[in-house]
Amino acid sequence: MTEAAKTALLDVAVVMPVYNEAECIAGVVASWLRVLSAQSLRFVLIVLNDGSKDATAEVLHRFANDSRVRVIDKQNSGHGPTILEGYRRAVGLATWVFQVDSDDEIAATDFPAMWQARSGCDAVMGVRHGRHQPAGRWIITRFSRLLVWLLYGGTVEDVNVPFRLIRADTLSSFVTLIPAGTFAPNVVISGVLASRRFRVTNVPVVHRDRRTGHVSIMRWKLWKGALHSAVQTIRCRRLVAAAPSPASLDGRREPAEQTNV
Repeated sequence: MTEAAKTALLDVAVVMPVYNEAECIAGVVASWLRVLSAQSLRFVLIVLNDGSKDATAEVLHRFANDSRVRVIDKQNSGHGPTILEGYRRAVGLATWVFQVDSDDEIAATDFPAMWQARSGCDAVMGVRHGRHQPAGRWIITRFSRLLVWLLYGGTVEDVNVPFRLIRADTLSSFVTLIPAGTFAPNVVISGVLASRRFRVTNVPVVHRDRRTGHVSIMRWKLWKGALHSAVQTIRCRRLVAAAPSPASLDGRREPAEQTNV
């Protein structure tokens, strides 16, 4: 990339998948615009409406004239594939890519700490605290973490956290290798970051119980999705062999030891 192209990049592109969040999405988008603007960042908020069946599309239309927001209406493909589409759009727009869900379970006000922790890192990962989960989700979360740690290494504490900041050149070096239909791409990305020794910092963030809407994956679908995710995570081990090392990306420094904030 030329120096002129690097200068043209924004500071951060925020990827936000949305499905049936008409009750809260206007407030969530507005809160992110406030927080990002307060940081004096050059940014874009990429909101991907994943075929919502409620009034989400109509609510998002309120931001049509805001150049900081790009709303993408797409056919429903699921949370994971939507995240991947957002990542692939974002890596060419900014130096850093941030992913957050639209349910407001982690507030935008936790972003500044993530942004401040990025120096010398390839990725800054949130670690959810105060999370109240049903037994089934708790088991799946712990299993996903154990699986990633056994297969790839343990530098990422919260392997599927939807609150993560990754250098765009790091993400772009392997994101196109992840199959488009991957159920939980963030789990796979956590594995790649760990196994290829990218520099990862973990930062605690506050998780709040959902106040509007409902969880889109329930009961047997949750267990079916978890099994599908586990199989994909195992199969993606070969992806690691094709992923670059940190030292190969633009002559950046050798990977440093993980630090925790």
